[in-house]
Amino acid sequence: MPSGFSTAAIHAGYEPDSLYGPINTPIYASTTFAQDDLAVTRNGYEYTRVGNPTITALEDTVAALEGSDFAVAFSSGMAAIDSVLRVLLKPGDHIIIGNDAYGGTYRLIQQVFTLWGVSNSVVDITDVAAVEAAVQDNTKAIWVETPTNPLLAIADIRAIADIKGEARLVVDNTFASPYLQKPLELGADLVVHSTTKYIGGHSDVIGGVVCARGQELEEQLRFFFGWVGAIPSPFDAFLTARGLKTLGVRMDRHCDNAEAVARFLEGHETVARVCYPGLESHPNHEVAAKQMTRFGGMVSVIFRTEEQATTFCRTTKLFCLAESLGGVESLIEHPATMTHLAVEGSALAVPRELVRISVGIEDEVDLIADLEHALAQL
Repeated sequence: MPSGFSTAAIHAGYEPDSLYGPINTPIYASTTFAQDDLAVTRNGYEYTRVGNPTITALEDTVAALEGSDFAVAFSSGMAAIDSVLRVLLKPGDHIIIGNDAYGGTYRLIQQVFTLWGVSNSVVDITDVAAVEAAVQDNTKAIWVETPTNPLLAIADIRAIADIKGEARLVVDNTFASPYLQKPLELGADLVVHSTTKYIGGHSDVIGGVVCARGQELEEQLRFFFGWVGAIPSPFDAFLTARGLKTLGVRMDRHCDNAEAVARFLEGHETVARVCYPGLESHPNHEVAAKQMTRFGGMVSVIFRTEEQATTFCRTTKLFCLAESLGGVESLIEHPATMTHLAVEGSALAVPRELVRISVGIEDEVDLIADLEHALAQL
């Protein structure tokens, strides 16, 4: 097994075959596979809904990078989240979720799983004592994002792992990526990614993946992969794997640029607060420095008024007004009216003065100039 991260991102999970020797994993665009005899498959593949060599190669690479026994790829991040919840929860169970979680995750838990008889508690996931106090006899899962979306709070994974009891600790590692953070090494039971974001990295493919250890969990997750059928297409798996090869070099540039953007914005008179774990002013900076190698490419800014926030979003040119994140291009959005509109009025409602920035890999000088021009319009 390659020891370096970028070496593993390029080489783990696939070797050129002996027939033609393709350097890249072929796109096995076949729904079905020839069998050598009745119920005797060739290398374990029979039907793409339950397994495909292109998808397997992606899964094996992600597992190597996360340090997991296995990875299961899904057609989207939400499909991955839904499958994990179905594996871990049944009617009568309880789940703890952070008060700054992704709105789509909370919406799924609150509007679907609540009807199924699953209760939930919303807590400040950065407060370990509050998390421990929320654990009940029927708590089966603690759902953690770190950094959180969109306020970039940091949860202490190891500390929560120490107090979780019989519950499974699930970490959504999308914002950090396996390049910056390894939740399983810190005591998490499962790791979830929207591969649409940093792993794919080019805003051209939707996907998700779940990583964990243990045969029982793998069997349960693969049940939902195959029999429910929320699978990625071979082409989507190919695009995601192609993006994954450059994750290390991209994340370094994302981090460089995000650190520069955070420092620039922190000193501006219209800015009330910059949320970036790499700043010493961040309340969870020390925890982030302990469990992350760097601080990521996401920066959130709280302006003094909502009008300043919305004007800022409408005024940038290089930072494109769009949802999603983690691509090579810089994006900007207003969570209260865009990605987090569904949680308005709930315990997860976000400040209307908040702007979320996904800092891309463009030249730093151009990014700062664009922000400077937008700030001048406020």
